[in-house]
Amino acid sequence: MRFLYSIAWWLAMPFVLIKLWRRGRGEPGYRQNIAERFGFYKQLETGQRQPLLWVHAVSVGETRAAQPLIDALLAAYPDHALLLTHMTATGRATGQELFSHYGVRFVQSYLPYDTGWMAARFLGYFKPRIGILMETEVWPNMVAQCVRCRVPVALVNARLSERSLRRGKRFESLMLEAAAGLRLVAAQTGADADRLKRFGAANVHVTGSLKFEVAPPPAMLQRGAQLRARFGDRPVLLCASTREGEEALILSSLAAAAASGVLGDLLTVIVPRHPQRFDAVADMIAAYRGLPMQRRSALSDNGADALPASVRVLLGDSMGEMFAYYSVCDIAFIGGSLLPLGGQNLIEAATVGKPVLIGLHTFNFAQSTEDAIVAGGALRVPDAAQMLQQALALSHDREKRHAMGLAAQGFARQHQGATERTVGLLKNLL
Repeated sequence: MRFLYSIAWWLAMPFVLIKLWRRGRGEPGYRQNIAERFGFYKQLETGQRQPLLWVHAVSVGETRAAQPLIDALLAAYPDHALLLTHMTATGRATGQELFSHYGVRFVQSYLPYDTGWMAARFLGYFKPRIGILMETEVWPNMVAQCVRCRVPVALVNARLSERSLRRGKRFESLMLEAAAGLRLVAAQTGADADRLKRFGAANVHVTGSLKFEVAPPPAMLQRGAQLRARFGDRPVLLCASTREGEEALILSSLAAAAASGVLGDLLTVIVPRHPQRFDAVADMIAAYRGLPMQRRSALSDNGADALPASVRVLLGDSMGEMFAYYSVCDIAFIGGSLLPLGGQNLIEAATVGKPVLIGLHTFNFAQSTEDAIVAGGALRVPDAAQMLQQALALSHDREKRHAMGLAAQGFARQHQGATERTVGLLKNLL
């Protein structure tokens, strides 16, 4: 099965390149360092000779979640350096932002596409002491090559939904081999651990989510305070990490509320999950005459001018500012949950003490969502209209908003400790 999988990769390669180049139109990072995706590197030509701890974080969310673990590992192994790999340009930019202060102890690369030849070139060049994969990133050929080269592989902060388990079962022999190649699995929840065992993984432990350990960067909190000063006393609803199809539902509800006069002076900040959609979402907002828009990218960081009161929607078309947006808002809605997309992580909003609204579709983050609701820090809403109705009610109820924010923050603090537990397990492999 892995042989057929490899052939499929090679046959798809021309289409992969076309997609990569097209995506580079909106995100130039996809047209840079392309050779790395095919197993050709030059990072160590600068004289880096420290043994490498390799962490693979596919995109922005995984990279930020890895921060406390990486900091702890580099503190525990001062004679080692970090090799951080990604698949997305935004993930790579986030890694540079978070870890460049380590200087020569920080090496970055794209992970090669998952053919045996490219994976072997990657391992032969960097010779990592360990491979640490974040969350769901199990690539069959890469794991097989790690086994062949005797590089122990751990899957940490691991999660697996019931839907993903069913999909994986379609390629059972391929994925069972990959799961068997993992020396350690550190799962976020007991339910994740059970599904990963059914997937074929051994040595599975429940460590909790590393995302509870991520602290808001002071620079982002300061930037949020600067933004808030521009907004004045208006209540702010943040729609974070929205996915395709959700913005239309949210905007329709906003337009109806504005037309009926119940929207008041609410400012809605919409931050799409994927940056390549910023312009499309801007066009979508512009189509609503009753919802004047301002783009975040058009606001100067040095200016202190107030946002015009006529602006109803701020489009968060900036990178790396999610904590700033969370600190600005009064209520946070977490996207990916109005449609059957699995939801997004609500932990960052809870960490900064914001009341959370979330839709019905949260199978990718089921346990943390339910725990936040039980703790009183989050409310589940069936659709965009009810989401806006709850947001407006909270915007007029300071006491309830404050109580929910405290409950959300307490929920986040209660679940900390995953970094220490994960590092303890990884030391056994090192």
